[in-house]
Amino acid sequence: MGQERKNYNIYTVAFYNVENLFDTEDDPLIFDDDRTPLGKDVWTPEKYLDKIKNIARVISEIGVETSKTAPAIIGLCEVENLQVLEDLVSHPLLEKFNYQIVHYDSPDMRGIDVALLYQKSLFTSDDSQSRRLMLYDLDDPTKRIFTRDQLVVSGKLNGEAINIIVNHWPSRSGGEAKSNYKREKAAYLNKQIIDSIYQKDPYSKIITMGDFNDDPTNKSFKKVLKTSNNRKTIAAQEMFNPMENLAKQGKGSLAYRDSWNLFDQILISESLLGSRSGLQFYQAGIFNSQYLITLNGQFRGYPFRSYDYSGYTGGFSDHFPVFIYLVSEE
Repeated sequence: MGQERKNYNIYTVAFYNVENLFDTEDDPLIFDDDRTPLGKDVWTPEKYLDKIKNIARVISEIGVETSKTAPAIIGLCEVENLQVLEDLVSHPLLEKFNYQIVHYDSPDMRGIDVALLYQKSLFTSDDSQSRRLMLYDLDDPTKRIFTRDQLVVSGKLNGEAINIIVNHWPSRSGGEAKSNYKREKAAYLNKQIIDSIYQKDPYSKIITMGDFNDDPTNKSFKKVLKTSNNRKTIAAQEMFNPMENLAKQGKGSLAYRDSWNLFDQILISESLLGSRSGLQFYQAGIFNSQYLITLNGQFRGYPFRSYDYSGYTGGFSDHFPVFIYLVSEE
């Protein structure tokens, strides 16, 4: 007798560093002066609306050819405040998806936050919290470095419990080696959050996503988070990193000095690899449609960003979005 054909629901879960999605107002509490009409970037309402339209277009298209809809869940970073998120989800290209917003203000000096958007018809948020990363200068231990919080959202995707962590780890400014300790600290906080979720339920389904400012094989992942790229040998409660194999194929989400990095990543718990019923990981990818790529000049082949050294370019972001597909039997 032939096997019964199974039908699956397919959900896209994505992450996107939207490159300084700032409104045009000058916030006296943060360093956003460049992104104002009178600032260095001459950030006008017209440019802002153009940026909103561009980001809305990208979000509306991620994974759509497979899941037949925009992402069920998408994490964002480099957003200034709640208002820019509200402007984004109410754009005509996104309005029909009825995206809900989870957002907290971070203490980051640049004024940039992380956030989570989710389609109300596919995901329900039960609980959320913003976990603070306490960082201090190595040369002056009394000097605090203000950076992004890690956003933790617990909810149900298609009725099934899932936990999502949205990250934007400290940058490599000042050099990779000198700033490594900051990302390792961020990784330890991430590990603490993951462990605390497992303490409540050892079979929890967990996704940690973000712009980690580290590649999949860096110490923060391999030594601190103890990630694996091998589905066959992964142990219970280990995190699987599907981006590691993409990086080994030479793929990236951002380019710097003519080489690719894959800082934007989505990691999943072993419980999403099919050993248990319900939601299962299917595939990972980088969303790099032709219109997101710079076609000529010095940065040919790089992501088509909003600003480069010559000024406003009208592009999208200096990062490509990344995504995974989760499937469950109907």
